[in-house]
Amino acid sequence: MDYQDLLYVEQDGVATITINRPEVYNAFRAQTVEELIHAFQRAGWNPDIGVIVLTGAGDKAFCTGGDQKSHAGSYGGRGTIGLPVEELHTVIRDVPKPVIARVQGFAIGGGNVLALLCDLTIASDKAQFGQVGPKMGSVDPGYGTAYLARAVGEKKAREIWYLCRRYKADEAERMGLVNKVVPHEELDAEVAAWCAEIMAKSPTALAIAKRSFNADSEHIRGQASMGLQALALYYETDESKEGVRAFNEKRPAEFRKFHKK
Repeated sequence: MDYQDLLYVEQDGVATITINRPEVYNAFRAQTVEELIHAFQRAGWNPDIGVIVLTGAGDKAFCTGGDQKSHAGSYGGRGTIGLPVEELHTVIRDVPKPVIARVQGFAIGGGNVLALLCDLTIASDKAQFGQVGPKMGSVDPGYGTAYLARAVGEKKAREIWYLCRRYKADEAERMGLVNKVVPHEELDAEVAAWCAEIMAKSPTALAIAKRSFNADSEHIRGQASMGLQALALYYETDESKEGVRAFNEKRPAEFRKFHKK
């Protein structure tokens, strides 16, 4: 695949996948998701690759989720909601290699979910995490909610989704969303050090360990499939569309005006 939205580099057993849309804070459109799926498959089944790093271009954002400018009830691609996010989430979990999220800026919305789904997350002290779905007329009714609760606990996960606040890197580390926070200028060196440690380990043992961890939460895949079907119906409502309109018009959303009682 000739990538338009990604940068892909292999070096010393590490495949680095970079979302290259800094002009929109590395938000993803349908094309981006298709390319991410391809890149993860490419790296995940290459026997010369031992670790995959997912990151975003520039210093401002890791990823800020779905590009709202390409969302008007559907994102225009394939999949239940016009984005094959089910496949992307699945491939991150299914490739038999550890995946590290290198978070240098905003990991918001769907970007927060991607960082969550990676096996490990290393963040700059300038990184910020959080959800925006209920502010935007959206939600992640699968891994982004159920798996988040496993990572940070039920109470914190509900806070993250119900209030849509932003959390600094040190807060994210304390709640269990991040493995390690380092000064911004040390981020690449820290990621490289973790990759080198992983490369020294048995790839078969690591693959078995990853599959064992995943098995305990595999039921969330079915929950996500059902939830996205409901989300597709929600995206057709005026209440959901109000979130997109308000975002594009740069004004507060008035969801309750469209909420059916």
